[in-house]
Amino acid sequence: MTARVSLASLVLLLGLLFAGSAFAVKPDEVLSDPALEARARTLSEGLRCMVCQNQSIDESDADLARDLRILVRQRLVAGDTDQQVMDYIVSRYGEFVLLKPRFSLRNALLWGTPVLLLLAGGIFIVLAARSRRSTATNALTAEEQAALDKMLDS
Repeated sequence: MTARVSLASLVLLLGLLFAGSAFAVKPDEVLSDPALEARARTLSEGLRCMVCQNQSIDESDADLARDLRILVRQRLVAGDTDQQVMDYIVSRYGEFVLLKPRFSLRNALLWGTPVLLLLAGGIFIVLAARSRRSTATNALTAEEQAALDKMLDS
């Protein structure tokens, strides 16, 4: 009996944990056309809540997220394509609003710079170690050996 209660409690807890996103979209926001609503949900999953920053606007209860959900639906009802809706939102809020940033040269440079710096640092360390090892292992010339012997004899 105790195992059943524990299992039921675990299922209930997991259900409540994952049900948060179901409560974010209010009934008055839902479009009557199921195809448009499905498109709106798909777009909303890719937009970041600017208040929460780690949730999509579909998952967030913030007022700004609600405004963005309504804006997405208004643009879809107006006849915009998914790309036009996303471009409009990005033009107003910047690329940070996208949960998955678009690929661009600027983003590639942003993500690639640390890797390039690590590679450059590694190459510098290897070359410095080789240079130090090669100068340390070179034999002394006859003149240098004579000068060294003279200093040691003094």
